[in-house]
Amino acid sequence: MTIDMSQFYQVFFDEADELLAEMEKLLLAIDVSAPDSEDLNAIFRAAHSIKGGAATFAFNDITEVTHMLESLLDRIRKGEMALTPEHVDAFLVSKDILTMQMDGHHRGSSVDQAAVDSVCQRLKALSHGIVADAPATAAPAAPVAAEPVQSAAAPVADADGNYHFRIELPDVPQRDVDALATELGLLGTISQETLPSQRVVFTLATSEGLDNIIAICSFVLDPDDLKISHCGTQAAAAAAPQGGSDPLRAEVPQVGVESYAPAHDDPGYGIFEPEKADAASPAPAAASETAAPKAEQAAPAAEAKNHGRRAIDKEGASLESSSIRVGIEKVDQLINLVGELVITQAMIEQRISVLDPIHHERLLNSVGQLTRNTRDLQEAVMSIRMMPMDYVFSRFPRMVRDLAAKLNKKVEFVTRGAATELDKGLIERIVDPLTHLVRNSVDHGIEMPDVRKASGKNETGKLILSAAHQGGNIVIEVTDDGGGLNRDRILAKAKQQGLPVTDTMPDADVWQLIFAPGFSTAEVVTDVSGRGVGMDVVKRNITAMGGTVDIRSIPGVGTTISISLPLTLAILDGMSVRVGEEVYILPLGYVIESLQPAAADVKDIAGQGQVVKIREEYLPLIPLYQIFDIEPNFTNPSQGIAVILEADGKKAALLVDALVGQQQVVVKNLESNFRKVAGISGATILGDGGVSLILDVSALLRSSRQLNADPVFF
Repeated sequence: MTIDMSQFYQVFFDEADELLAEMEKLLLAIDVSAPDSEDLNAIFRAAHSIKGGAATFAFNDITEVTHMLESLLDRIRKGEMALTPEHVDAFLVSKDILTMQMDGHHRGSSVDQAAVDSVCQRLKALSHGIVADAPATAAPAAPVAAEPVQSAAAPVADADGNYHFRIELPDVPQRDVDALATELGLLGTISQETLPSQRVVFTLATSEGLDNIIAICSFVLDPDDLKISHCGTQAAAAAAPQGGSDPLRAEVPQVGVESYAPAHDDPGYGIFEPEKADAASPAPAAASETAAPKAEQAAPAAEAKNHGRRAIDKEGASLESSSIRVGIEKVDQLINLVGELVITQAMIEQRISVLDPIHHERLLNSVGQLTRNTRDLQEAVMSIRMMPMDYVFSRFPRMVRDLAAKLNKKVEFVTRGAATELDKGLIERIVDPLTHLVRNSVDHGIEMPDVRKASGKNETGKLILSAAHQGGNIVIEVTDDGGGLNRDRILAKAKQQGLPVTDTMPDADVWQLIFAPGFSTAEVVTDVSGRGVGMDVVKRNITAMGGTVDIRSIPGVGTTISISLPLTLAILDGMSVRVGEEVYILPLGYVIESLQPAAADVKDIAGQGQVVKIREEYLPLIPLYQIFDIEPNFTNPSQGIAVILEADGKKAALLVDALVGQQQVVVKNLESNFRKVAGISGATILGDGGVSLILDVSALLRSSRQLNADPVFF
């Protein structure tokens, strides 16, 4: 029976993406001067896992890159060479190449083969510079220095194209030995021997790779307990008399197991463990004497490394087994169904509200229990869609590092609150706006090292990306300790572009000018910024998500750009208000309070509408019936209800006829089902089956001309 491996592609690509992201994160955080051994092991395991998966699916181009990557990583983690910044740079570039190759197989995108060849040559050059270990006076290409290293590092196939492996098993039951012998026998020719220690050793001649051997063994035992080595191709070749029999044939496993000596420079990779040369080995005595001390010295370190790696691997396996990978479309479908359930539950509540509570006590109690369960179910399902902000934050360390290097700046990047959760739909949409803000902070905010030093600052600037919950919103801030915004330059540029500005404008309003379309104060246009595009898109995208943007800046100290977003756009707590025969929903997060104003507290401002006095503060009064051209029950503010709202740092009073109540509503997209309506952010279905519009509070406050009134008139 043939298995269609393509059905497993998506799992491989998802896991590979996670491994590459983790690799990049570790590389960016590693201390080059004193790298942590666990970090090096984790980076190596990521490359090795990707290589194994790629080999399984015959993605040979990925296998080739990861093989060279893990070979170099293995020498570094074993202490055979010191980690340098050049290594880190090469590993990061290799990560980019692997991502490109993954996209090529996954999405059919183009692959720059020249870039692939370049990184392969770079990895080879780094490896040869250390592995050859030739004296300074020796010629780099001298065959005497190069041949032994190359022959020891790579196994040689025999005339039939088979490689010969020695597989020493740990103490396992005989039934497991028999099962492994049967399965491994399917890969090629296998023989079996028993050591004096009663451990079983297989000798396998096969054309298959190591990954297939390890995969088969892992079904029965822990691969970390195996000892696998290439049977002595080189030893047999050295021992064979010249002109005698074929040295590749001399290693066929009919002689004792003790006669097989693995290559002394076998990479190992934590699975292939070097063994001490046996006295009966046909290898020369000198080679045995030099190999034994190395093996004895390496054994404690190798055992410690393997023990630590095994603990981490098993911990990772237990974590993996406690989670399940589900397509986002299934989660969205589940959320939609729960939304419909919430609507149905609201309908039932409305129907039973007219029943006699005495005669229908049991029914009312059951509906109450249904309401509580529905609420718990909704919260549980919504939590499935919530993702930590680290999903977004993790992509910026690399970007900041590369951007700082391009601009010849020194930047320390810090993230805070990466565990803060946000709806997946919002997380995906916030990536581009945050990318613009982070790039601008590095390019415009943080000064050059000499400028910072001259002003008494540390040469290394600090860029902080943070996230935190505030009420029903999440606040994301991009903060730099750079030179701050230049008020005079912004005003001059605004006047040049014909924007309505004055020299007496408050700082908060001046900072908002940078979000005007086409606005830029950059003196030089580069590939980083300066074309006047991006910041207006940032604000437009955030506003479309129901969020707000605020800027705080102090010259010479730094700038903070704050983004406030609702935690989710699927279900929200709202306040129902009535105007005439219409019922509207106000998102509860914008509501401060509601009251009925006294006639003496309402003032008319010539040409600017009305204001209402609330505790010594005058707020613009927005009659909702005028906004939507509705016939209200009350036009006199003292007879209606004023709902105090706050958005974008502005306050206003919304005049409505009455408050209906507070309820949880399921948000339906109005634009995709009808069209965009000014002042409306969405719609919902009420308990009676009617449709109610959800008010866009920020848009209402921005479009109200009363907000432009000068407070001095009051």
